[in-house]
Amino acid sequence: MRSDAVTKGVKSAPHRALFNALGLTKEEMERPLIGIVSSQNDIVPGHMNLDKIVEAVKQGVAMAGGTPIVFPAIAVCDGIAMGHQGMKYSLVTRDLIADSTEAMAMAHAFDGLVMVPNCDKNVPGLLMAAARVNIPSIFVSGGPMLAGKVNGCKTSLSSMFEAVGEFNAGKITEEQLEEYENKSCPTCGSCSGMFTANSMNCLTEVLGMALGGNGTIPAVYSERIKLAKHTGMKIMELVKKDIKPRDIMTEAAFRNALTMDMALGCSTNSMLHLPAIAHEVNFDLNVELANEISSKTPNLCHLAPAGDIFIEDLNEAGGIYAVMKEIDKLGLLNTDLITCTGETIAENIKDAVNKNTEVIRPVENPYSTTGGIAVLKGNLAPDSCVVKRSAVAPEMLQHKGPAKVFDCEEDAISAIYDGKIVAGDVVVIRYEGPKGGPGMREMLNPTSAIVGMGLGSSVALITDGRFSGATRGAAIGHVSPEAAVGGNIALVQDGDIISIDMNANTINFLISDEELAARKANWKPRQPKITTGYLARYAALVTSGNRGAVLDIPR
Repeated sequence: MRSDAVTKGVKSAPHRALFNALGLTKEEMERPLIGIVSSQNDIVPGHMNLDKIVEAVKQGVAMAGGTPIVFPAIAVCDGIAMGHQGMKYSLVTRDLIADSTEAMAMAHAFDGLVMVPNCDKNVPGLLMAAARVNIPSIFVSGGPMLAGKVNGCKTSLSSMFEAVGEFNAGKITEEQLEEYENKSCPTCGSCSGMFTANSMNCLTEVLGMALGGNGTIPAVYSERIKLAKHTGMKIMELVKKDIKPRDIMTEAAFRNALTMDMALGCSTNSMLHLPAIAHEVNFDLNVELANEISSKTPNLCHLAPAGDIFIEDLNEAGGIYAVMKEIDKLGLLNTDLITCTGETIAENIKDAVNKNTEVIRPVENPYSTTGGIAVLKGNLAPDSCVVKRSAVAPEMLQHKGPAKVFDCEEDAISAIYDGKIVAGDVVVIRYEGPKGGPGMREMLNPTSAIVGMGLGSSVALITDGRFSGATRGAAIGHVSPEAAVGGNIALVQDGDIISIDMNANTINFLISDEELAARKANWKPRQPKITTGYLARYAALVTSGNRGAVLDIPR
């Protein structure tokens, strides 16, 4: 056992003295030491209940013969960070979480880890850490929020952001806006649609790093507590069998994750996080693989923001295993892979049942025959960019219009609310990429403003930043190379005609090669927006969006 280094023999007497100071008994020191990484805090609604999840995990570990020891991980609420300088600190926490968890796990010689995340960057950050330290590990999240209800209709955080746009457009009153404010987010948990947190928690099941139900059992259900206890018990089996994250998260497992990403219609942020996790397993996951997989993977789910279905509905319909079983009818999954259950995917999903064919469409009747996400390329994004195609109005899948160019998110939002954006326009927001932001801010405010102002089916938005999973509409992000490194998005000018074809996976601005070369010759780098602190260090090391915004550190 790894913990023998701090619990066994004369040489470990000083270590045992410190364990005694913690109140551990001799019997506890003789058992496997299981680190429980708790993301609990009192600022993130998805994390406020994690103390209860952690306590249940501790009980499960102890019941199965282990010694549970809790240590923390930070967490940022993307919704609270949205629309101001705070959003620069969202994506960057993914690496802080991975690094600090690595440090704690290695410094204290844990035999296994139970990761307890919930929201957007904690799940991928802890998956990165699990792959990196490669000791037996398993995940259990805090669970999704229940949907709200306004005027008899289910709502979520995306409804709230869009209500702000509706208010500014004079479509709803201040009293109606306040009703959304009070009812959109009614419980603890990760926001209730197929946004980034829930996307990643669902994909953790697909990757094989969490038990069935991890992505969909609501936070307030007692079943979530039982899942946490079973997770605590299961880590002891993984330790005994020495099943490690890299045994589970193979290249084939990531292909499965991309396939299910397409079927579920996950957040575009998955196209940042899956490559970053794969990077820790030491292989490069090219995001363009998404188009190959999408071409043969039907989209079976239209959860919010793509539709009026929520994670609680997916849970009642059979959860992720039921969707996997549908997709497996087409032979698109590798089901021979080992998972954290100790069994294969085939064994995990054999008893799954699709209980609601409106929530989980059968493969014979999909929402579309292609997947939920598309990767586009062209002279505007020579390396690539990403769009959640399943959340785009059909009439916007092909669009051509004049560019309205902004060098930061705030200027774009002002223009939208001032009525300067009209039907047919293509809003371009640049210098918001991983380096240029720095931190690659989410653009939920401008996309929600566009939808709320009634322009969702006539205006596209393109950025080298990224989008919240709550975004819907023709929102194209992760443009690579980004503006800050001289990518072609930096060369777009007001009035340039931009042509988007999400069916052909192309994105171009219609100027001659000679004009493009002339603009490139005249481009000059901009001074960094931030020159001190963690963001400055991050900007110096981070790569582009198409590489998952991983840090450029030699392996």
